[in-house]
Amino acid sequence: MANIRQLDKRRKSVKNVRKITRTMELIATARFKKAMDRAAAATDYTKRITSIVQDIAESGTDVSHPLLTVHDKIDSMDMLVLTGNRGLCGGYNGSVVRAAVLRRSEIKKEIEAGQMRVSGKRGISALKFAGVPIEKTYIEFDDQPSFAAVAKIADELIERYITGKIDRVDVAYTKFLTISKQRVVVETLLPFTTLDTASKSGAGSSEPAKESGIKDDYEFLPSASGILEEVVPASFRARLFKCFLDAAVSEQIARMIAMKSATENAGDIIKSLSRTYNRARQSKITQEIMEIIGGVEALG
Repeated sequence: MANIRQLDKRRKSVKNVRKITRTMELIATARFKKAMDRAAAATDYTKRITSIVQDIAESGTDVSHPLLTVHDKIDSMDMLVLTGNRGLCGGYNGSVVRAAVLRRSEIKKEIEAGQMRVSGKRGISALKFAGVPIEKTYIEFDDQPSFAAVAKIADELIERYITGKIDRVDVAYTKFLTISKQRVVVETLLPFTTLDTASKSGAGSSEPAKESGIKDDYEFLPSASGILEEVVPASFRARLFKCFLDAAVSEQIARMIAMKSATENAGDIIKSLSRTYNRARQSKITQEIMEIIGGVEALG
């Protein structure tokens, strides 16, 4: 029979762990709500500005923008991987890293040049362990990414694409769909070849006018090219920022679920240890009673 003191000590230890996991679950829940509010607020703006860029590009005017131009040959590509700075969130970080490594292995035969950019300490350490070279790292993003900080990354990628240093930009992250559904994806943000998909993604994103085939009539002041010069980079910054927001929400959901599961498992272990402890204690008491009775009989 197990030692009663050891059982009691282990049970107390598991109870302390359960308190920690429960607290972390509550913290993740609070952070998730804040992150989801920010992501929801940015969703409509991102969809609308992307739709405007698409409409202007398809308006029939003789205008173009370098970010809308698909390069004839893809010789260089930058990949941005969005992970978390902390663990204890199930398979969240591992899934994103695996998706990024898989995409990199698929294109490595054709595309050798480009930079691997990784956000999050967990992704940085995992990719370094896997032997993947990393050119740029970011550890300042958490559950509330700053638009100004994301815009700096976006402007770097825009400059590299316009100057011809790269021909494509992919982003590996966990896309937030609903509270119960998140999906690891690797999306191509540059060039803007997926405008139609991006503008219609999500529930309620399509508009009646679009469904009926009626196009908006635009009047450009001062010019369509001048408007594109401002709107297209802004659209890219918004889309990249939305990726960071989705990643932040998905991370908190994953941590919330992982800590909830850990709390429940700790509760099951405590119940099992309590039963074993009670049986051991009962057996010990019975043994002591039998020894007392045996002593009394011996004296009599």
